[in-house]
Amino acid sequence: MLTTFTVANGALVALEGTQTPEALRAAVWLDLLNPTRDEERAVQTALGLEVPTREEMQEIESSSRLYREDEAVFLTANFLYGVEEGEFGSTPITFVLAARHLVTVRYATPKAFAVFAARCRKHPPSLLRSADHVMLGLFEQVVDRLADVLERVGSDMDTASRSAFRSAKSGAKANRRDADLREALIALGQVGEVTSRASETLLGLSRILTFLGTERDVLIRKENTGSIKIILRDLRSLVEHANFLNSKANFLLDAVLGIINIDQNGIIKTFTVASVALMPPTLVASIYGMNFQHMPELSWHLGYPMALLVMVASAILPVLFFKRKGWL
Repeated sequence: MLTTFTVANGALVALEGTQTPEALRAAVWLDLLNPTRDEERAVQTALGLEVPTREEMQEIESSSRLYREDEAVFLTANFLYGVEEGEFGSTPITFVLAARHLVTVRYATPKAFAVFAARCRKHPPSLLRSADHVMLGLFEQVVDRLADVLERVGSDMDTASRSAFRSAKSGAKANRRDADLREALIALGQVGEVTSRASETLLGLSRILTFLGTERDVLIRKENTGSIKIILRDLRSLVEHANFLNSKANFLLDAVLGIINIDQNGIIKTFTVASVALMPPTLVASIYGMNFQHMPELSWHLGYPMALLVMVASAILPVLFFKRKGWL
């Protein structure tokens, strides 16, 4: 789907679908979402820009993601999306920045794009005054969104870890404790996944802004250079926070796994004690269960009670020994 954003007489003109070359050339921001081949061809013909294919956008070499071609720069990075729905992932998005146009090519919709598009509909003159201003506005919205995501996953991680440690400390029932530990492991896994993808987005944005630093005299207006510094500063702070969350998640993961190992060791200890305690009675029962003809105790009147007594004593003595050693 092709969506164009144009400011005419101080008002926004947002059009979707196939448009005339004149309408495409008048647009400040052209957003291609899952574009068809006809839409790509229309943009390329009207603007004289090459729109990268999905396969080209997925290449990981820096030279294939950040490059200049004639009077335009092509900037590609992976962006986090779908955190609210729980089906999060990363998708490559390409920004094609020319003097008068910004073309975005994407195959998913990060929330930052939807929010910025809504803001453009409310304040078109201020947000759509130039192509570079639109792109930097999108970057600012992405950074704000990533900050919210990191705050949310940090809060979820704290809640899950507190619940797990509270259950372990209070000696809750096994079923409840197991459920809390399971939820903590799932939450920590999601934190690791989200923060790693958020870090990937932050790294991609940092590379884009560093590359733009070499092109700012041509495509970035002087009044927008301050925005680049602000975004880079915010990116550095978010990278540090994401690294902190990753370290904290790894620590909590080790702690939760330690609690699980302690519980498992307790269960194994119980089975070990039961096995050791039952071995001597089993031995006594095996001896007197043999069908030899000459066994002195077989004709003894107190043989049966004596065998039972020996089996009980041989089971109790190992348990008392374990308790004396502090193993129980």
